[in-house]
Amino acid sequence: MIKTNPPVFSKQKDDAGQSSKLLNDRLLEIGLKEKENIVQERALETGLPYVNLRGFAIAPDALGLISDERAKAAQAVCYAYTPHQEIRLATIDPHNEHFLELIADLGHTHKASVGVALMSEQSLAHAYELYRMLPKIYVPMHGVDIPEDTLKKFKESITNVMDLTDKFASVSLTDLIVLLMAASIAVDASDVHIEAEESGVAVRFRIDGILHTIATIDRERYHALVSRLKLLSGLKINVEDRPQDGRATLNLEGERVDVRVSTLPTAFGESIVMRLLRGEAIRLSFDDLGFGPFVGVALRREVERPNGMIVVCGPTGSGKTTTLYAVLRLLNDPSTKIITIEDPIEYKLEGINQSQVDPSHEYTFANGLRSIVRQDPDVILVGEIRDLETVDIALQAALTGHLVFSTLHTNDAAGAIPRFLSMGAKPYLLAPALSDVLAQRLVRRVCKKCALPGPLPPEYAERVQAALISLPAAVASEAHKIQAQYVAAKGCPVCQGIGYKGRIGIYELLRMSSDIERVILSGAISEYQIRDLAVKAGMMTMLQDGILKAMAGMTTLEEVFRVAQ
Repeated sequence: MIKTNPPVFSKQKDDAGQSSKLLNDRLLEIGLKEKENIVQERALETGLPYVNLRGFAIAPDALGLISDERAKAAQAVCYAYTPHQEIRLATIDPHNEHFLELIADLGHTHKASVGVALMSEQSLAHAYELYRMLPKIYVPMHGVDIPEDTLKKFKESITNVMDLTDKFASVSLTDLIVLLMAASIAVDASDVHIEAEESGVAVRFRIDGILHTIATIDRERYHALVSRLKLLSGLKINVEDRPQDGRATLNLEGERVDVRVSTLPTAFGESIVMRLLRGEAIRLSFDDLGFGPFVGVALRREVERPNGMIVVCGPTGSGKTTTLYAVLRLLNDPSTKIITIEDPIEYKLEGINQSQVDPSHEYTFANGLRSIVRQDPDVILVGEIRDLETVDIALQAALTGHLVFSTLHTNDAAGAIPRFLSMGAKPYLLAPALSDVLAQRLVRRVCKKCALPGPLPPEYAERVQAALISLPAAVASEAHKIQAQYVAAKGCPVCQGIGYKGRIGIYELLRMSSDIERVILSGAISEYQIRDLAVKAGMMTMLQDGILKAMAGMTTLEEVFRVAQ
């Protein structure tokens, strides 16, 4: 075998490559040092300490004090932390808005002084690399714990929730969120609005359907509050130029409240709306809805039919979902197969198969309903009818042995039929399939503690008389037996000075008749024609139902005419 030595030029090439690498490393090191020197000089000019985190051992508990997402938004990192004493933050931009919010937030939350130092972008990149080494802890649900004693003390100490400005200004950011949520629970608010305006930031509660301004907060606290709420609801802190939707949870003793959080960019900052979904809605029974003897008896008989389609109408927030859930609870038994398709599923109902639409996977109301029909259900709930395809499948299901419930956005019961036809529903399917249309609104109950009885207000006398002229004969005979108890809302500590506490529904039930069917099939149809036929057939209107409830002292005429002109 002939032995050969390696070529000399190969060794020379390796030496040249190594020298080139050393030279590049050296130039890179010089460049990094120059950048660090620039940051160090800038720190001297601004009067801030300078820190170089490259090679700096940052403790995991310090690094984990701020989430990586929030660190990127604030362009900062916590590099030292002594519990309840000191927090040291390093940043590349001390004027960053998110960084200023972070300082205020950490100081309030951890009851510690916050020190600020300046660092380079290389140091920040090094810190981001360290975040990858932190153990990832899965948090299944973002939540705020509200102890029962805190809620109890709040209810006892606050007599007027309409002005909490001073109370909000005197607590830390963490306590502010707890106080805000406790206040909303205490007054049974359905929504919390935080609105940035030109003159300030308003905090408003929707109580029994009406918005009330309960406090104002300063801009500095507003920005910190928005960041904290985004963290709790799983939203991106650094996204401010587009809407976001998230969820959070309020943990009460014996109850968990789901909170839907929505953000919207506005001219003066982000608008935050939190909708509180409490379990009381699904605990309402059919008899708790306040139908009254006439509508209640007729509707109960209709929902116990084996087939047909019943539609509930009204604007957003009029209680349509609550009504349908109460009906499903009435029908829910082991011998009945009930399937729903909703967007979204607001409350979980035991013993009922609930499905949620997902447009991103082409799972729409129409596609879902088509699959539901193949599941052999007895009762079907379609959360909302929005298009022709869904209408057609729902009508076919109602004609083939299923009882179908759904909702529609119309002003009254008579408007549902023209609405179906405008979507393209076939008259020969709609006439035999549609059984009933229930329209509803919610009016506020007058507070029992401060209601003032009195005579019929003169400004309403003529309107009441005109509305009750067409009252169905069966209802009119009973109405004459009612001793009118018109009341006025005064306001007291029990109702937080509002005069109202809780809500009750006012309804009108349009039942399909042969006359209405003929009009549908003729094609020449108008909402007014349908209404006249329904009234002649004995339909009591929402306005009439509301006036009777006002006569019974449940609400006020002012409230009835506000929602049912």
